[in-house]
Amino acid sequence: MPIVESNNVTETEVTANAGTAPEAQISTPAVLVLEDGRMFRGSSYGATGTALGEAVFATGMTGYQETITDPSYARQLVVQTAPHIGNTGVNGEDAESRRIWVAGYIVRDAARRPSNWRSERPLDEELVKQGIVGIQGVDTRAITRHLREHKTMRAGIFSGESAQASDKELLDAVLASAPMEGSRLAEEVSVEESYIVEPKDWGWDGEPRFSIAAIDLGIKRMTPIRFAERGVRVHVLPATATLADVKAVNPDGFFMSNGPGDPATADNQVQLLRSVLDEKLPYFGICFGNQILGRALGFGTYKLRYGHRGINQPVMDRRTGKVEITSQNHGFAVDAPLDGATQAPEERYGRVEVSHVSLNDDVVEGLSCLDIPAFSVQYHPEAASGPHDAAYLFDRFIELMEGTRDGRTANLSEKPADVQTTTDSKTEDKK
Repeated sequence: MPIVESNNVTETEVTANAGTAPEAQISTPAVLVLEDGRMFRGSSYGATGTALGEAVFATGMTGYQETITDPSYARQLVVQTAPHIGNTGVNGEDAESRRIWVAGYIVRDAARRPSNWRSERPLDEELVKQGIVGIQGVDTRAITRHLREHKTMRAGIFSGESAQASDKELLDAVLASAPMEGSRLAEEVSVEESYIVEPKDWGWDGEPRFSIAAIDLGIKRMTPIRFAERGVRVHVLPATATLADVKAVNPDGFFMSNGPGDPATADNQVQLLRSVLDEKLPYFGICFGNQILGRALGFGTYKLRYGHRGINQPVMDRRTGKVEITSQNHGFAVDAPLDGATQAPEERYGRVEVSHVSLNDDVVEGLSCLDIPAFSVQYHPEAASGPHDAAYLFDRFIELMEGTRDGRTANLSEKPADVQTTTDSKTEDKK
């Protein structure tokens, strides 16, 4: 029998919320159903109906608008561990992309009305406008602990008429939904047409220092802006771009962004990156771009039990010994040896080492090639809602392009480690 939990949201509480919201936002009974049969009952938040996807939790205390508009959350039901959500409303400046990408939204205490000088409208109103089904009044602590102990899993949010189905019918709907493993989503969230982000539009005085081709696999708005602020012209290309498309913009460097889905499905992007690496064009990748570099070098990827999502993830930069607090959003990781340099399985790319590692669970958080100009990290150095500890990585890529242009260096390793033959890697629950 399904296990049902509730915060006992009363009719009075639902009415109180409805009294300050548009008619379309009046709360109705809602239920969150996990694929293992666990159920949590609350009331609707945002649009009513059905939302299916992978249930994950995000630990950020701020930046909920940046979270829900991050394309990396496509087809995911996001549980906010921060209890009070919506208090600052939403505005037209903080969105990280053209729309909300979360498949569903799960909060404990939804704000009755926003209170912030930058707010343009309530969060729940925006959820209704974009058709995002959510649930409020549930114990997000219990949900988070359950996902942490049992792993992320398929789930569904059902509200309004959808919630009237039997428990078995609701669970069957969840079990019939697609799992994240094997999902190819980057092409779904990417732009269809290329565009350019110019440095002069973001405070840079003078001619651009460099020009790069950036593949949009789910790119966040702030990423090309961080490049532009440093004098780099960014040609943003669709996920379906070819080597000919890249060469057409005559770039000094090549970049692959964050994005949703299983990196094991990104064969086209892996082949593109290999072609770029063969051209000796400097490369920088973040998040999905890190996993694609790992695959291009010949390493495998695997799914984490519950992933890293939030803006408080500690990472060690092995080059400097500095600990960074980082913004992360990923459910997959690269399977590569943690200690020292090793020969890439694709031998033509030479040696590679893990440059960054998670201090929570030893997951690979970055790769640095020692014989070709390429590196990547698993987290988000643009971090629009903070922290900004990793912003130096944009400067590191500029340093790499400068060195490659001037013929001074092919990599970023100041003290290359001896190549090791071991292939063992200590990663999170890789059983």
